[in-house]
Amino acid sequence: MPASPTTPVAIKLDTATKARFKRLAEARQRSSHWLMREAIQQYIDREEKREAFKQDAMSAWEAFQATGEHVPAEAAEQWLIGLEQGQAIILAVRHQREAGY
Repeated sequence: MPASPTTPVAIKLDTATKARFKRLAEARQRSSHWLMREAIQQYIDREEKREAFKQDAMSAWEAFQATGEHVPAEAAEQWLIGLEQGQAIILAVRHQREAGY
């Protein structure tokens, strides 16, 4: 995969943080620049996953509020145990009024 074009970015670091980057870069036999790019990339990857998880949770909550459909915790636990054991278990979806909510 070809490398994406790069654009220089300036960042101000306090002296202590800059020194920590330098020490770690030397220990890893990498440049401080490489270490900073790696740290930023890992942060972005992690935060994008966190945001996607949050959006999925919000979508699930909105669907629950609209339909009342849900899977009781006990059924979900049994489903997970079945998956671990290689079983294909179909979950029964319940509605709020059926569950007494």
